[in-house]
Amino acid sequence: MGDTIHRLRAEQSQFTWDKEIEPELAISSGDTIGFGIQDSSAGQITRDSDATALAELDFARVNPITGPVFVEGAMPGDVLQVDILDLRPEDFGWTAQIPGFGLLADEFPDPWLHVWTIDGPMMYLTDRIAIPVQPMCGVLGVAPAEPGEHGTVPPRRVGGNMDIRQLGEGATLYLPIEVTGALFSVGDTHAAQGDGEVCGTAIEAPMSVDLKLSVRRDMRIDAPEYDVRHPLERPAAARAGYRVTTGIDSDLMEATKQATRAMIAHIVVREGISREQAYALCSVAVDLRISEVVDVPNWVVSAFLPNDIFLRSVQRAAGTMW
Repeated sequence: MGDTIHRLRAEQSQFTWDKEIEPELAISSGDTIGFGIQDSSAGQITRDSDATALAELDFARVNPITGPVFVEGAMPGDVLQVDILDLRPEDFGWTAQIPGFGLLADEFPDPWLHVWTIDGPMMYLTDRIAIPVQPMCGVLGVAPAEPGEHGTVPPRRVGGNMDIRQLGEGATLYLPIEVTGALFSVGDTHAAQGDGEVCGTAIEAPMSVDLKLSVRRDMRIDAPEYDVRHPLERPAAARAGYRVTTGIDSDLMEATKQATRAMIAHIVVREGISREQAYALCSVAVDLRISEVVDVPNWVVSAFLPNDIFLRSVQRAAGTMW
């Protein structure tokens, strides 16, 4: 087993999955790689951008993935273990509502953008709404065996753009390998995200990520699995509690939309902010849960809003969110 530390620059990236792409790096099983990661716009949105930048987005250049990495000894049927060791965001991120994209795209047709400053443990939507920095990797995957180019936006059996917010520091991901060498890539790093990422973007941020890649032959899986070693709930959020809205419908997506609409309405009344700001807040801080699937014909989806993100005093704003 290797223990060498390698580096890949953010520019060593692709915009598709394809088993024929030449690897950017070859490593031994057990090696650690420091990845430079571009934001999901590949630099098209900057610290100085406003919503007009969204009209000029080149969608052929979104969701870049750094890699691929060839892992020596990895064979189809094996499992790639990905240990997430460290994530270091740069000093800004962004959240956008892009026309035609997101859970409630029909209800939010206009472009909207918020650029966040990442300087310390919290990021601010307004002077009274602060989101804790909780970095995670949106895209972690290996190349599919199916020939040809495959887009980086949808997730697949071999991983990819899963947007699982728990895949941050301390987590271990397991991916089924379909091609020799695995051909692993990573991207779409977020400074924070709610479960669901409902508006289509989280706090999209360029980042440096350290990962350890190891081949496992003692296990078999058919889809990604992961271990989470850190708490899923912030102590401050547990103490402050949650406001929860629900959606109930025979269609899971409609129930999800109902829960999200109700949460947007609650936040607008509670904080006096715009619907666009509330929708963005749902995407970066609200966690969706499937609460019930057995009482036919209806599903129940719950949306959890942590109360601790709302700052009520100078003392609290200066305190810890953890």
